[in-house]
Amino acid sequence: METTEDAFLGGRLTVEQPARGYRAGIDPIVMAAAVPARPGESVLELGCGAGVASLALGARVPGLAQAALELLPEMAALARANAARNALALEVVEGDVAAMPGALKARRFDHVMLNPPWFARTASVPAADAGRETGLGEGAPLATWLAAAAKRLAPRGTLTLIHRAERLPDILSGLPASVGSPEVLPLWPRAGRAARLIVARARAGGRAAFRLHAGEVLHEGAAHPGDREHFTGRLRAVLREGAALDFPA
Repeated sequence: METTEDAFLGGRLTVEQPARGYRAGIDPIVMAAAVPARPGESVLELGCGAGVASLALGARVPGLAQAALELLPEMAALARANAARNALALEVVEGDVAAMPGALKARRFDHVMLNPPWFARTASVPAADAGRETGLGEGAPLATWLAAAAKRLAPRGTLTLIHRAERLPDILSGLPASVGSPEVLPLWPRAGRAARLIVARARAGGRAAFRLHAGEVLHEGAAHPGDREHFTGRLRAVLREGAALDFPA
């Protein structure tokens, strides 16, 4: 597998990932920034790929006990190597979210995060690259991912995911009854544009009403200004400095 070395968090992380197929962008960084983890807590990522989200969270919050599940052995190997390269502790377990490995099945975590495949293949075309298809094409249904995440949560633990905005109805209907207090933070590409992505969060045993927050604008200006970075200041802090993306109180 041909790979590239890519920098994240303004160079704080150097990550090896496939040159072709599924490659991490801003999504795992934004998701990790939204996880309300504190030092000493435990975190599980479902479907970690090359480990970018877990490593970004570990770089932001020291002293976490982190584990991750990954279906593809070659991606699991990259995640382990990337953790070692960045001197961050990450236990990577190979397995399927629809058949949770015993190494994780009996454990509970303070936080679970997931960036599940975005496209239901009943209404979309599979990717030609096998790795990209695994990362983006929904094999196990979204509800299966949510159920697996909910089962791994400790009491009052949080579930955090990033997904396409059009899948929000599926997320809300797929949350198991054991998880409640759902909150959604829309991500607007630019001011005045429809949200394409959302960050959603819920809590084990939560009973609060659904909350739709004001959301975050990703890019400055009304249009792409050319070959330069144009994230908003808040997003630059998340993507380049490892800042948290806090939900409104």
